[in-house]
Amino acid sequence: MSIEVNNESGVQVDEAEIVALSRYIFEQLYIHPQAELSVLLVDEPAMEKLHIELMDEPGSTDVLSVPMDELTPGTPDRPTPQGMLGDIAICPQVARVQAKNAGHTLQDEMLLLTTHGILHLLGYDHAEPEEKAEMFGLQRELLSGFTGKEAPAETTQ
Repeated sequence: MSIEVNNESGVQVDEAEIVALSRYIFEQLYIHPQAELSVLLVDEPAMEKLHIELMDEPGSTDVLSVPMDELTPGTPDRPTPQGMLGDIAICPQVARVQAKNAGHTLQDEMLLLTTHGILHLLGYDHAEPEEKAEMFGLQRELLSGFTGKEAPAETTQ
């Protein structure tokens, strides 16, 4: 399993915990052990640039996901094939504001956004109410399972 975190944001976060969470999600969703994931932590100007390039939307955002090999969750009998899951970009400065507004820590928010980003890479979405219920329910389940406590309130819409 290749999970890389590259912190270019200038904000100190627990990168080892982001890797551990990602490994946990891979195991829970039966992602091939050789699947690759890249997590890039960027500042607001860099995130705004990515947001414009990838989504054609102005302004910074909290998390962006760029799937590569369009992998989906596996099963115990059929894990996903080996491949590139994709890239996640997270902006800790935006995450800090969201965490404060939601009443939890920056690290809790970073774990929430990491989980959210990985689920997007696996094809989950929240555009429709049914999709949102499924994605956010799984997000809460994964975060609670990893941390051993109630998942933080969703801050991503």
